[in-house]
Amino acid sequence: MKEKIYILTLGCPKNEADMDVLRGIFLQKGYELTDNPVEADYSIIDTCGFIEPAKEESINEIFNVVSLKEENPNMKIIPIGCLVERYYEDLRKELTEVDGLIGVVPPEKIVEAIDNKNYYFKLSQPYDVYKCDYRVIPDKSYAYIKIADGCNRNCAFCSIPYFKGNPVSREIEDIKNEAEFLIKNGIKEIILVSQDNTLYGVDLYRRQALPELLKELNSIEGDFWIRIMYLHPDYINDEIIEAINSLDKVVKYFDIPMQHGSDSVLKSMGRVKNTSQLKEIISKIRKNPDAIIRTTVIIGFPGETDENFEELLSFVDEVEFDRLGAFMYFDEEGTPSYLLPNKVEDKIKEKRLGDLMELQKEISTEKLERFIGKNLKVLIEEFENGVYIGRAYSDAPEIDGNVFLKSEKELKIGEFVTVEITNSSEYDLEGIVE
Repeated sequence: MKEKIYILTLGCPKNEADMDVLRGIFLQKGYELTDNPVEADYSIIDTCGFIEPAKEESINEIFNVVSLKEENPNMKIIPIGCLVERYYEDLRKELTEVDGLIGVVPPEKIVEAIDNKNYYFKLSQPYDVYKCDYRVIPDKSYAYIKIADGCNRNCAFCSIPYFKGNPVSREIEDIKNEAEFLIKNGIKEIILVSQDNTLYGVDLYRRQALPELLKELNSIEGDFWIRIMYLHPDYINDEIIEAINSLDKVVKYFDIPMQHGSDSVLKSMGRVKNTSQLKEIISKIRKNPDAIIRTTVIIGFPGETDENFEELLSFVDEVEFDRLGAFMYFDEEGTPSYLLPNKVEDKIKEKRLGDLMELQKEISTEKLERFIGKNLKVLIEEFENGVYIGRAYSDAPEIDGNVFLKSEKELKIGEFVTVEITNSSEYDLEGIVE
């Protein structure tokens, strides 16, 4: 009888990519997948250890699965991933309710651990990225492909380099094979993820190979999008900008986490480029009027004054990002910012976050109006209450807006259509299909 595996994925899209590969390896090895932990022989929980809310969610989900042992006492519960890697020794002592702990390791090592009944270990050497021979196909129109793992930045607020190690890239051929497999199986959008896509290939090819990778992926036959997430501003160069703006299957979408708009705060964060240099990057990108720029910023970094926050507001107001995400700073043990004085009170952070997002709402509302009267290629993803819901090139899944449209004819979920945009709101578009 086949043993059954339940996998719960928490955290970022990189985890989602890893777990799709892990599911594929389990299937190849003769295991059976289940969506119900009550009937599972093994419940694997892929955790996140980045910021406090994510850590809390991981712990809560672990105990949710632990509570199901009353119904399935033979189930082995094995948390894996970033939280485990970061707090392995503490969890080994305190999390006695589980049956194993596996840190940040390639998916095939997790399957080997289950095969060999070796349920406790963490990363003991530089991360060895996997070769993807098979993966499951997500039940949606898009799929994430992890092109590298690890980070060597020294951002004061981030713990990832301490437990992930230096960047390790996958080979172009392997990534292309994975993309071809997904596209042949109906995926319409390939989303490339890593901690920093701008440094893809530096370890492997001794050069920034993202443009080369994009050209290879762009050569794959079929009607699909390629989207790149996580472009660190320090190493965005003209070749990367040109590749994104010129290749026909690559959407003109730049996800650049700039983190703040005050030079003094950026310096405290350990960021290299100041606001003037960030504006230069934006100016280069916007030579293509169709380019979309998304950024993320941190609110309430230690020492952030009212004046610093006003500088951030002015920066955002001047630059007018198409999309902006913001989150409040959280202290993370082991990071340089953990030791910084002048912490910002939560109520002040909350007020500043609200003020920033109110400004961004106004900017987004105005910028989306330019699409009214234009025809956009839209990927149809849902149908609810007589309305189709999709995304244009300007919107990454889960974090950006949608296109709501009506059609006299039936549209197929997971296919592209041309939509005439008739209206816009704060973050979304509306349109019709003739």
